[in-house]
Amino acid sequence: MGFFNRGKKVEQIPVYIINGFLDSGKSTFFAYTIGQPYFQTKGKTLLILCEEGETEFSESLLKKTNTVKEVIDDVSGFTPAALMALNAKYLPDRVLIEWNGMWNYQQMKLPHAFRLEQQITCIDASSFGVYYSNLAMRSLLFEELKGSELVMFNRCDGMDFDTLVKYKRNVKAICPQADLVFEDSNGEVDMTTEEDLPYDLNQDVIKLEGLNYGIWYLDAMEHPERYEGKKIRYTALVATPPDFPKGYFVPGRMAMTCCAQDMQFLGYACAFPKADELKERSWVDVTAQVHTENFGPYEGPGVVLHAIDVVSASEPQNAVINFAG
Repeated sequence: MGFFNRGKKVEQIPVYIINGFLDSGKSTFFAYTIGQPYFQTKGKTLLILCEEGETEFSESLLKKTNTVKEVIDDVSGFTPAALMALNAKYLPDRVLIEWNGMWNYQQMKLPHAFRLEQQITCIDASSFGVYYSNLAMRSLLFEELKGSELVMFNRCDGMDFDTLVKYKRNVKAICPQADLVFEDSNGEVDMTTEEDLPYDLNQDVIKLEGLNYGIWYLDAMEHPERYEGKKIRYTALVATPPDFPKGYFVPGRMAMTCCAQDMQFLGYACAFPKADELKERSWVDVTAQVHTENFGPYEGPGVVLHAIDVVSASEPQNAVINFAG
């Protein structure tokens, strides 16, 4: 998109907005992101702070990333005219805005020269319950959340899983389009629940087509107990690792998360009496029951399939699972 000035099309300036209440981790997130190689740009970055938290942006970081910082500490000063004045002063290639969580997000007005590229909300998980139960604070939170593409719950240490699931549902009800990330001091917390899965675990046989196979493979690795005794069916590529005992093969799929260079084979061992009759890299339809058990090549417990039926199949239209879409 663009806008027109005297008949000439001018590119809009991308704007990244991060919001959330004080001490929710906004500055920490921005400071980390600015310093990452993938976020670097040859041009200038304008960082607008609407409040200054405990995390400061060091002069060395600002200089290294060609970032200039401005503070607008009163909502009355946050106007399209004020933003255009800063644009004229610095001529930035992009703008980062750290919004004050106590300001009503409905007052966020960008000039036509700016284009909202991404909106992110940071939440302190340890205080979310207090904010959400307060009607006035919930109203502010709702305005911040409803347009967000990414919601980050920080400080999840010591919180029980059921409480975090409840918070996840609360936020998903407000912004179902957003990706949610939960983090504690050890990194990201796995918050995948059964309701997030794109297939029904209560089916007599769970059919895993295309990307659903990849989702099942990753979820079974993290939560094997969900699938204990379940029956699954999918189309697979045959692989027979040389270290596998007789009567086992791996029915899996090739998958990539970014590009062809990072392609890998995803599959679990499968017990099948006629495994040695299968042709390497042939396609089969597999129906199997899922179990978790000790398996020699795993050097410990892991997911092992027990084949119920294995029949020859045609190569699917999309043979490679693309997690990147």
